[in-house]
Amino acid sequence: MLIEFSVENFRSIREEARLSLVAGTGKELYDTNITEPLLPKGVKNIPLLRSAALYGPNAGGKSNLIKALATMQRVVMTSSQNLEDLPVTPFKFSAATNSTPSVFEVTILAEGVRYQYGFSATPEAIHEEWLFAFPKGRTQTWFERTLTSAGEYEYIFGDKLTGDKDVWKRATRSNALFLSTAIQLNSQQLQPIFNWFSNKLRISGVRGWSPHFSIEWCQDSRKSQVLNFLKAADFAISDVHVNEEDFSSDSLPTELPSHVRKFLEYEFQGKKKLRLTTFHKSDSGDLVELDLDEESDGTRKMFSFAGPWLDSLEKGHVLFIDELHDNLHPLLVKFLIQLFHNSESNPNQAQLVFSTHETSILSQDVFRRDQIWFCEREAEQNTRLYPLTEFSPRKGVDNLERAYLSGRYGALPFLRAITQNFGG
Repeated sequence: MLIEFSVENFRSIREEARLSLVAGTGKELYDTNITEPLLPKGVKNIPLLRSAALYGPNAGGKSNLIKALATMQRVVMTSSQNLEDLPVTPFKFSAATNSTPSVFEVTILAEGVRYQYGFSATPEAIHEEWLFAFPKGRTQTWFERTLTSAGEYEYIFGDKLTGDKDVWKRATRSNALFLSTAIQLNSQQLQPIFNWFSNKLRISGVRGWSPHFSIEWCQDSRKSQVLNFLKAADFAISDVHVNEEDFSSDSLPTELPSHVRKFLEYEFQGKKKLRLTTFHKSDSGDLVELDLDEESDGTRKMFSFAGPWLDSLEKGHVLFIDELHDNLHPLLVKFLIQLFHNSESNPNQAQLVFSTHETSILSQDVFRRDQIWFCEREAEQNTRLYPLTEFSPRKGVDNLERAYLSGRYGALPFLRAITQNFGG
């Protein structure tokens, strides 16, 4: 599970932005919106939020916060093998930050243990890296790595970190993480942290997912789960069928550049293409067949969500979604969120963090006050992340949607009147 994520000097985020999923002291919606992870005996419990919503104007930095975590995940997953520059982009609107490292850190629960892991990096090199563990509630330093002014790395290893640390250290390149390198060299003790990034963390951009994952689910016994998901969301789909077809270059868009077309023809030559059809009942009771491409944008998006959403709930993923509301009715957005707030549909403590402009769900009937966060672009072009709790809204009294849209919490677009008579 995710406890906290922080980032500094990345894209529009100049000062540290820290997102916390630690629940506050309020008891509202405790049984639905909060989960208490199982920790070792004697370790103080940490009530964690099942979801968090990010609000703010376009270009306010919501997407950059999610991209920051995706970048951290990518560096963890690939830096030990990738010889190219690291995919970090500093805040460019200040000379003081343009050449300084970007900083990323997560505090997570993995296999019942709390870990605090982070690193700072420029595109050319890792500058710092650290890992602390709290197996019994007390801090254990497992390693710290620092790039000195002389261009050499200094390491501090705690006595609780086992394994051939000297070999791992020598094998770690300047543009690679020690964590990733040690995993490549079979460190079992560090595996839970790496597995959290590779197996637990799921991130989707504005475009969402392709339908392929959900289509694969419809090829086996999980098809009924997809259908039940769509029916629960009030889509009038009676059945779906998956057909395998030979790949044909005729199915490629005609506007593709020739080199892209040739690459795809080579890549998919001899492979099967999965084609999904949906079935709806006509007014006479007959089943009418539609290709997935004939369905509405909202239907296609919900179908693409079905497999990943159900899989995340089943496996206890930490799910980050950018622009969850896109092409979806407000009640469908609420439906998706409440699947995470229901212990029956979310038995394995999955978490959801999403950005949205949908204000109809900005309600104390849906969220606790500590689940709402705002991203605002300040005058210097930098993003400020802050929680709703800074404004101390009254429990069960304040209308959060109305207060937000009236400007009480900030994080709204600043619209200027157009005074010019264009074309006149």
